[in-house]
Amino acid sequence: MSEAAERLDMVRMRVEEAAHRAGRKAAELCLIAVSKTHDADAIRPLIAAGQRHFGENRVQEAAEKWPGLRTQTPGLTLHLIGQLQSNKAEDAVQLFDAIHAVDRPSLVTALAKACAKLGKWPQFFVQVNIGDEEQKGGCAVADLPALLKMAGEAGLKIEGLMAIPPVGVDAAPYFALLDELAERHGLPLRSMGMSGDYEKAVVLGATHIRVGTALFGTRN
Repeated sequence: MSEAAERLDMVRMRVEEAAHRAGRKAAELCLIAVSKTHDADAIRPLIAAGQRHFGENRVQEAAEKWPGLRTQTPGLTLHLIGQLQSNKAEDAVQLFDAIHAVDRPSLVTALAKACAKLGKWPQFFVQVNIGDEEQKGGCAVADLPALLKMAGEAGLKIEGLMAIPPVGVDAAPYFALLDELAERHGLPLRSMGMSGDYEKAVVLGATHIRVGTALFGTRN
């Protein structure tokens, strides 16, 4: 078994254990391998081990790596998990199957226009600035209802919420808040949890977890 396959098996086992503790089914969870900064040679072993969902932070970086990888292995799903500039909306819609970074009215408008032009509608998540951090992207909790309403009126179907809790504090209350916000607004999906806290996120309702270091090792 390759080193990549061993890491993938370990993460899957821990996800399954966390899901079992929460009375959930691991098969209902989407494990996203965060491949940002890793080149195609680092990604291929995970693909060979059976991983099919991958996450990137930057449109340009993804555009350089993924067309070739997808030609070699059909059926891969690509998630944009980093902040998105409005002028990159069309490129993002063209390249990604899911966009986790909808966070402001101007981006909603740009994405709706791009989707209509391309006839392609990725899965969309609104990113919530769950810790109210000035330096972090995401929609303020207070602005979430208005942004969801605007997205609906623009023809953009939002299926879930995404959040990154503040660093250095217990993530559990933030995961619980995101779960409660998604429930309140009738959204089925919650994108939350990374290498250091994904088990906690699974217990608290995550449907999508974004794991990088635990799968790829230390980032370049």
